[in-house]
Amino acid sequence: MKRLIWARGQLLERWTFVSDWKPEPSGSGLSGWEPVFQSALSADALYVPGSGGSIHRVNRDSGVESARIDPFHDSNTYVSGPLAIDAQGYVYYNALKLDPAAPWTADAAGAWLVKVAPDNTFTLASYQSLTPGAPEPASLCNGVFPGTVGPLLPPSATARPPQSRCGSQRPGVNIAPVIAPDGTVYSVSRAHLNSRYSYVVAANSDLSPKWIASLRDHLNDGCGVTLPAGTCRDGTSTGVDPQTNEAPAGRVNDLSSSSPVVAPDGSVLYGSFTLYNSSRGHLFHFSAGGIFQNSYDFGWDTTPAVFAHDGTYSVILKDNHYSEGPFYITRLNAALQPEWRFQNTNTLSCERMPDGWLDCVDNHPTGFEWCINAPAVDARGNVLANGEDGNLYVIGPDGSLITRVFLNLAIGAAYTPLSIGDDGRIYTENDGRLFVMGAGASPEPGSAGSRRSIRGPGSPPPVRTPGRTGSGRITRQIPALE
Repeated sequence: MKRLIWARGQLLERWTFVSDWKPEPSGSGLSGWEPVFQSALSADALYVPGSGGSIHRVNRDSGVESARIDPFHDSNTYVSGPLAIDAQGYVYYNALKLDPAAPWTADAAGAWLVKVAPDNTFTLASYQSLTPGAPEPASLCNGVFPGTVGPLLPPSATARPPQSRCGSQRPGVNIAPVIAPDGTVYSVSRAHLNSRYSYVVAANSDLSPKWIASLRDHLNDGCGVTLPAGTCRDGTSTGVDPQTNEAPAGRVNDLSSSSPVVAPDGSVLYGSFTLYNSSRGHLFHFSAGGIFQNSYDFGWDTTPAVFAHDGTYSVILKDNHYSEGPFYITRLNAALQPEWRFQNTNTLSCERMPDGWLDCVDNHPTGFEWCINAPAVDARGNVLANGEDGNLYVIGPDGSLITRVFLNLAIGAAYTPLSIGDDGRIYTENDGRLFVMGAGASPEPGSAGSRRSIRGPGSPPPVRTPGRTGSGRITRQIPALE
């Protein structure tokens, strides 16, 4: 972890703190995707994930560790997902203990929600205690039909899926707890050996269980609804998932970084995974009491932003139709009905050249994905989001493009955070570099991480590079802001 400060228009390094954090082992559970490493900042301290399920408390001014909170003293226990902190300075995080020999095929050895007080004392609640009514670890849960039986699934109109042991309830690997204004703590949980038995979990401020809400039995948009004719076997019930022949289940997938969000009315949103609808997932919406409200047919790996306005609120999320597009940023109303969609229609893959020009190839006819966890929304309702084309987009409250800023080529590497500082500066990352922008608050040109943010009048249009006729390559002059 590094602290950077503004001094004389430059962003300078003040200190560095090195953590001993280790991610959960990969294997079949993570398929090479590395879990997130994310700290939390209070008024006087930075809390940083550490090894063995511990966290470091670091003085935010000096960068010196003042305490190590270590509830477990166990190298097989991991800080699982980001830390979160409430207005009173209490820190919350998930911890997960895995079998060292078979972390993803043997049952989890333990899972906890941890609450750390400002005096460094801590409280633990096991996920088994937080999920009353969920299947027990040794219970049998319904799985999926193996492979394909003939050309279609399910094997027959009345087929039931095979069963296997559920495993213990535990948090998703990348889940951040969220704390509502009334002190309720929200997380999500799944059976360790079967992600189709997943729950939104609510705990009281003392970590006693409040309610759980299943992600099963709320969806009915499978066979004969969103799936084209010929996908499911004739006679299959309308709406079922063809892999299970049951009502589709929202899943807590460990490759996802979706975390719950509390809306202004106290209701809770969570972006789940579902495979049958082209891996688009579903966004689930529950009341403050855990009653299912509605859903939207995208939720994969997304933590929605919420914009309060006019006595209500809007929900903003990426909305990708994978493989061939289209690719949208979508704003929904409180009932999860679309208010507008902004489509990425850029077709150019560009790279910044040493002389300040962009070298571009026209090779994405259907546009680029929004490969992000969450957009940012400013006080006016403008939406800021990174595209996989290497651009930062600013979309107005009405869904129209305000501007876009080219950062750097980002194919396969655009899954980066974006935030807005109190001074209006925009901080984002791309290709391992920090970029800082902001009208009226821009750092001096040439300072670390800065980009000029003014496009002069009369800037030249795109021009084909001499000698490359027919190559599809285009060279265009920067300025970064268009």
